[in-house]
Amino acid sequence: MTEIILRAALHHEIPALEQIIAASARTLSAGYYSPEEAEAAIAHVFGVDSELVADGTYLVAEAAGAPDGSFDGEILGCGGWSKRATLFGGDRFAGRESGLLDPETDAAKIRAFFVAPTAARKGIGAALLAACEHAAKAAGFSRTELMATLPGQPFYSAHGYHAIKPVSIDCGGINVKFVQMWKEI
Repeated sequence: MTEIILRAALHHEIPALEQIIAASARTLSAGYYSPEEAEAAIAHVFGVDSELVADGTYLVAEAAGAPDGSFDGEILGCGGWSKRATLFGGDRFAGRESGLLDPETDAAKIRAFFVAPTAARKGIGAALLAACEHAAKAAGFSRTELMATLPGQPFYSAHGYHAIKPVSIDCGGINVKFVQMWKEI
């Protein structure tokens, strides 16, 4: 694994994060989604939720720098957790709810995990997930919930998440499949 630094995403980084999200969705979803489904999800669902950035709960994994200088300071992935009701979707997704959750009764939301294709399967997602779960637990939550993409479902299952139900979301006339999942933390 490349040595990484996890830190809160900054508002001015949103355009770069949107590029990573789109590249990740196009590349890493091959074999799970058709190109049309991937593009529909990018256009209607995937993206940064600026509320998480403002809350300081959306993280980036930044390369600390490999010995050969590659990846030095490069953002390799992003993902976050939320104390808000919205389960998934970036700023352009219409189904967002800003209300705050009650840690006593609600599950924290794990949100918008994407890894740059060049950094896939190198522990970036696992490091982001562990940091988000730790922060949610520190905020008083005992459960997390997320909406997994089809390529993300095996990753989350490997990290202790359980499927609740499959979900199909209309993304501009194209139905895209996801899986709602949960975990006790």
